[in-house]
Amino acid sequence: MRNTKTPLAILLFFMVLSTVEAQEMASEMKMVTVKLISAVDVEEKIDGKAARASTVEVILQPGEKGAPHRHPGPVYGYVLEGVYEFKVEGKPRRTLKAGDTFYEPIMALHQVSANPSDTDITRVLAIVVHPRDAKRLVIPEK
Repeated sequence: MRNTKTPLAILLFFMVLSTVEAQEMASEMKMVTVKLISAVDVEEKIDGKAARASTVEVILQPGEKGAPHRHPGPVYGYVLEGVYEFKVEGKPRRTLKAGDTFYEPIMALHQVSANPSDTDITRVLAIVVHPRDAKRLVIPEK
């Protein structure tokens, strides 16, 4: 009979770690809710380092705004629901709706992340490709 306790313990450890990372991201972005959906090691490298692709769901309640921040790798985003005000340094402010996509270059300042609605939530799916050894996926701007 095969011992299944060790793999199960490892899986539980990573599930708890993922939850902790998601909670840290949410607290750094003020009231914005961030749920880590997956984190998968990939073959690509970022600045010569082994990389990981983390998928998160960002939920903004009516009128909520995220604090300015950066990411340690490029971000590809898709608006799932609602309206999303978005601005990354060097680009104009955009108002995105469900079905729209956006991109953030590595370490670009994400200046505006907001839900302009007074009544509806905004949900965004974002994929961050980052070095596996990155301590944070969201780096608050001082």
